[in-house]
Amino acid sequence: MTSAVSPAPRRPVHTHFVEGFGTVTVTPVDPAADAGLIHGWVTQARARFWGMGGASLERVREIYEDVDRRTTHHAFIGALEGVPVALFQTYECEADRVSECYDVQPGDVGVHLLIGPSEGAPRPGFSGALMTAFLSFAFSDPAARRLVAEPDARNTKAIARLERTGFVLGPQVVLPEVDLPEVHLPAKPARLAFLSAPASPAGSR
Repeated sequence: MTSAVSPAPRRPVHTHFVEGFGTVTVTPVDPAADAGLIHGWVTQARARFWGMGGASLERVREIYEDVDRRTTHHAFIGALEGVPVALFQTYECEADRVSECYDVQPGDVGVHLLIGPSEGAPRPGFSGALMTAFLSFAFSDPAARRLVAEPDARNTKAIARLERTGFVLGPQVVLPEVDLPEVHLPAKPARLAFLSAPASPAGSR
């Protein structure tokens, strides 16, 4: 009789050093291992715009199991010096409900970011440092030509953060409801924001 073998821990797919803060790693979410961490973040009042405030631990695990099965949507844990600090998600815009709200262009990649609660005194520039690392990861794919964010239109703090990062604000839209057996997303008033990939240095390929 053979014994069950536990799956190997998921490894970082991107590492980025941020001057003054340290090394940020980006690792694919493991639904079974990370559900508790994510549940603790998304159910806090500060994460109300994430839309999962009333979700149970089991429901959070199911949601990220569904994301994990998809080839168009991806979720990652961002860690600073090994300590989890953020949930970062990317998706192909043409395969998402946002495609019903604007003219999707080739190379458009949707992004979501939830920064976890920090311990101790806030560190000035912390959110910006994480954004730098996550943008580096998102644009490490040469097929990514533009990032598309769609924060809740009422989340003025997130919208201001995107502007400071260089995103250009687009129109306010209403993301349609998604009601499928594996996932339900209520309609959401959102503000679109766009960030084009940095220009390649002259002579690079």
